[in-house]
Amino acid sequence: MRTAKSKPTTIDAYLEGAAPEQRVVLEKLRRTIHAAAPGAEECISYGLAAFRLNKRPLVAFGAWANHCAFYPMSARTLATLKGQFKGFETSKGTIRFTSEKPLPVALVKKLVRARIAELAL
Repeated sequence: MRTAKSKPTTIDAYLEGAAPEQRVVLEKLRRTIHAAAPGAEECISYGLAAFRLNKRPLVAFGAWANHCAFYPMSARTLATLKGQFKGFETSKGTIRFTSEKPLPVALVKKLVRARIAELAL
């Protein structure tokens, strides 16, 4: 896991700090985000692996000690798809998941597409 001293500047560096089983799940999440938003650019935002679209925050993900998290960077996007998170712990801006129970690819694509639509408003 990352330490307070190590501050990654790329998603590759961020993933190096994740546990091996988390890294596998987060790499798949990364590929899914790219598939749903091919024009998105990778960055580090608020210490998380993140994506921007047209220089605006799109989504992010993170690895924590006991879980991983997906951040749609919008409470509105989460509220729009609220009924689709059964089996996952959520909060105002976060969906938590584990390596054993990752987010389904179809759900991630829906979230990213909903976020793209929101940014287009």
